[in-house]
Amino acid sequence: MFGRIGPMELILILVIALVVFGPKKLPEIGKAVGNAIREFKKHSSKVTEELEEATQGGDEPKIESAKKADDKPQKKS
Repeated sequence: MFGRIGPMELILILVIALVVFGPKKLPEIGKAVGNAIREFKKHSSKVTEELEEATQGGDEPKIESAKKADDKPQKKS
């Protein structure tokens, strides 16, 4: 029974937030929270992918900077 938020509790939380922050700040706060959640999901999925790559056969380390340096043509003097 504890830990569940029903519709009445949700409405109460929204009303309190409206009173505390005001109607002008509420959309800005919602947008900021949405962006934070989106970034968290993106980075957590990136970390998960990197861990899966490392455990499934990542014998060779990825060295991107060395590849980029090798790809550049050398100037002849």
